[in-house]
Amino acid sequence: MNRTDTLLRLKRFRVDEMKRRIAAIDAMRADLERKLADLDDNVAREKQRAGDSDIGRLAFPSFLRSIETRRENLRTTLREIEREHAAAQLDLTNAFQDLKSLEVATEQQAKRLAEMQARRQQQRLDEMALVRHLRKHTLRSA
Repeated sequence: MNRTDTLLRLKRFRVDEMKRRIAAIDAMRADLERKLADLDDNVAREKQRAGDSDIGRLAFPSFLRSIETRRENLRTTLREIEREHAAAQLDLTNAFQDLKSLEVATEQQAKRLAEMQARRQQQRLDEMALVRHLRKHTLRSA
């Protein structure tokens, strides 16, 4: 295994690692969005329950404040995750560009090598044909 193959494997691993990181961030984002939706559902249920009793009506505002604080914390975390997602997406783009440029360079190098080998082979065949022609010509002349 040569140096280029090792470098290609490393670049592919980096791209795959970035994809896994983005998938994990997406999963966290989906979880936070689900928690926000659950909070909204919870507020609706508690509002309905609060109307059923006097104690519920008294306790509902403090419940609502705690839920609002929690909701704001979740939104802050969601914004942080969005920033992290954007940074990870940029890292993935850069890693993918590095991989593609290396793959293109490797393909071009392989193409040049194949062309050189084909040229050498053709030179050998041309030389053999010339020697054969000269032998025939010398045999006829002799």
